[in-house]
Amino acid sequence: MPKYLSRVSYTAEGAKGLLKEGGSSRAAAISRLIESRGGKVEAFYFATGEDDLHVITDLPSNVDLAALHFALAASGALRMKSVELFTPEEIDAATKQDVGYRAPGA
Repeated sequence: MPKYLSRVSYTAEGAKGLLKEGGSSRAAAISRLIESRGGKVEAFYFATGEDDLHVITDLPSNVDLAALHFALAASGALRMKSVELFTPEEIDAATKQDVGYRAPGA
C-alpha cells in the first residue's frame, strides 16, 4: 500500500475549529476518515512553523489520496501538500532499473 506524508496548514477558520475541538478530537476524526478509505494513520503530529500538522498514512491508491485532498481542501479549513514515501528497498529496486535516460550533451 502506498505511504504518504501530508503537511497541513490550517486557515484561520480551521485554527478556530482546532481551538474549539482540541487536538485529540481532530486526530481521531482524521484517523476515521483515512480508515474509511481503507487506509491507516502511521503517525500524526501537530507542529509549529510553516505547517501545523504532519501525518503519515498508508492508503490503497493515489486516487484515494486525491479524493481526500480535494474534500479537505473544499472545506476551506486547511491547505494540504502530500508526497509519496518510499522504503529503502523500493529505492534499491528503482535504482536497478535501466530507464534509458541520456543527459543533454552526454
